[in-house]
Amino acid sequence: MLSRIGERVAEFTHANQSTQDSPDSHAVISLGHVWVDIMMDVNTIPQAGGFAVSDHTNATVGGSYRVLQAAARMGAPAKHAGIIGTGPWATIVRDALAANGIEHIGQDRLDTDSGFRLVLTDEDRRKTYIATYGAEAQGDDTTFNCVEPATGDVVHISGNTLMDHTAAGVDEFMHHASNDPFGRDFTIVLNPTNTLSLVNDHLLEDLVLARPIWSCNRQEANTLADRLGILRNDEASLTVGGGFDRSMAELCRALGETLRAPLVVRAGSRGAWVRTPGGEVVHVEGYPTKATHTRSAGAPHTGTLCAMLARGWSLIDAVQIANAAASLAIQRSIGGVPSCPSYTDAIALVDASENSR
Repeated sequence: MLSRIGERVAEFTHANQSTQDSPDSHAVISLGHVWVDIMMDVNTIPQAGGFAVSDHTNATVGGSYRVLQAAARMGAPAKHAGIIGTGPWATIVRDALAANGIEHIGQDRLDTDSGFRLVLTDEDRRKTYIATYGAEAQGDDTTFNCVEPATGDVVHISGNTLMDHTAAGVDEFMHHASNDPFGRDFTIVLNPTNTLSLVNDHLLEDLVLARPIWSCNRQEANTLADRLGILRNDEASLTVGGGFDRSMAELCRALGETLRAPLVVRAGSRGAWVRTPGGEVVHVEGYPTKATHTRSAGAPHTGTLCAMLARGWSLIDAVQIANAAASLAIQRSIGGVPSCPSYTDAIALVDASENSR
């Protein structure tokens, strides 16, 4: 689809082989939470007072860590601006960040540990979450005063940071960011969660007015559209033959027009629909793969998107590379968690696909 990809691979490979070691590299800075996920496979979720045995348990670092891990693997310096506590869970978080070359620039809490979540997956692959919030959720309006993006940096904001006291820090950061995206010398990428329906009106208004790049899956996009009172034409989704694609395009168009900001709506192997203000909706093809994971590949997609924007790619090109990275991440999942590939591998998949058409 995009001839620019093949034409620019050699240029970027040569110029950015040592991107992480270059002081001029643009960074990806996340304002999201990082916690530990304890993933447990069970036959069924027990009722109150019941009992269940897990035949597979896996502890992994979750939240915005996986976005930053993807960004680092794509060659962008990655920085975590959230709060990390002190204790066994925080130690796991710090070790994971260090192992992936992710710099922690945020606050440290000495009086409490970082949080964790139990993720129970039953035989029908339905997931149940039980969260214990820790230091990451105990911020205030000063939490992100440490964030001073340089020209060309990409600031990632996750919906998981909008639900607790740390949201005040996000709001304060947005107040200092120009409402004119062309007046900022850095880029904001906002990755909401489906709990966006619970974000308070004032904060949501500030986020919309800042006009970041919104990156959502279909469910998150519909939640945001409902929250903003956007009417969509759902007739396309009821038709046979191409109805899903038309429905996605309509959702992206309607939501994009209201946000007046760049919008990416992901749909797994079907790729993503992209709209920029005043432009038409563009469908960026995905890379079908067999689903072998139990977690979403949204984080590898978002992290790759942020890294590619930091490396100077256009939004459409960045989305295409992110689609490829998400597909490979699913193929290479570890313990049910998609594992983002390297920049070289993602580009190779895009190139191979282009050459086969």
